[in-house]
Amino acid sequence: MDKHLEESCVDSQQVYSGHFLTVARDTVRLPDGNTAAREYIRHPGAVVILPLLPDGKILLERQFRYPLHRVFIEFPAGKIDAGEDPLLCAQRELVEETGYTAGNWQHVCTIHNAIAYSDEHLEIYLARDLVAGEAKLDEEEFLETISVSLDDMLQWVREGKITDVKTVIGTFWLEKILAGEWTARD
Repeated sequence: MDKHLEESCVDSQQVYSGHFLTVARDTVRLPDGNTAAREYIRHPGAVVILPLLPDGKILLERQFRYPLHRVFIEFPAGKIDAGEDPLLCAQRELVEETGYTAGNWQHVCTIHNAIAYSDEHLEIYLARDLVAGEAKLDEEEFLETISVSLDDMLQWVREGKITDVKTVIGTFWLEKILAGEWTARD
């Protein structure tokens, strides 16, 4: 159906391999028969958690993100380890970063956050029936948690105080779910 748009790989080279990212440079055959170069980041995927507290507020994190040299407000999230089930990863990340466990988990959706230059996908989960505990941050991880209302989150998205794409998308999903307009999957 989409053959007239597809590109096919002629040659692939790994040009960088790091701790969890690799960079590839492929030569592709275009639909018109010509060739072109495509450079992209290979990423193992990640999870995003929309943690809904018993009082109706939402649990968020404030974390410094080095590439942009500033603190961002975002949902808890983390990289999926090789062979790890995404739901188990979400459960692990929520405890590690916030100390909370959740009694109810629902898959919300899958997003591809940087389709022009990465194969990364994010699995978004709604976490309810939260119980507080002790965070188990990674050795090189520093963050703080805050709880805010959905109305505040929406305002922060409007004002540009929240710009992280996974958090913006998660906020809109949460708004629809809490209004009963959309449902997450069990």
